[in-house]
Amino acid sequence: MNESTENTQQFAIKKLYVKDVSFESPTSPRSFSFEKWKPKIELNLANKQSHIEADIYQAVLSITATVSIEDETAFLVEVHQAGLFQIDGFEDEQRSYLLGSQCMNILFPYAREVVSDLSVRGGFPPLVLTPVNFDALYQQHLQQQHEEQGEAAADTEAAEVTH
Repeated sequence: MNESTENTQQFAIKKLYVKDVSFESPTSPRSFSFEKWKPKIELNLANKQSHIEADIYQAVLSITATVSIEDETAFLVEVHQAGLFQIDGFEDEQRSYLLGSQCMNILFPYAREVVSDLSVRGGFPPLVLTPVNFDALYQQHLQQQHEEQGEAAADTEAAEVTH
């Protein structure tokens, strides 16, 4: 990269916000009566990105945590933490990495705080999520896409041979 390219690249946070939040405690107050709090936690992460206008992109990190005790759902919390990011002067591959990994790294601590706060407000111990390696998840996603494209190409070749 030369100096002029580096000077035209911009990556900035414009706005961070909670886009959607949900808390459910379907078995309360029974769920409060368990003597030993050793929950089973199921965690699902997803992310979406969209182009808003010019050089502004929205990234949304969705976290769904289902906490169960003795095969009953004690509570379920869902958070969609979003951000508006200015991304300008990057190639498609670099922009994809910024949205799929770096923006998620920025959004995660905010979503983590909301999850913990909601669990406490629901009458449960804080649910503190462990850190997530979004770089590794992004690389896995790229690998999966590459494998799917390879399988699709192989299917096309097989179809052409059988005709």
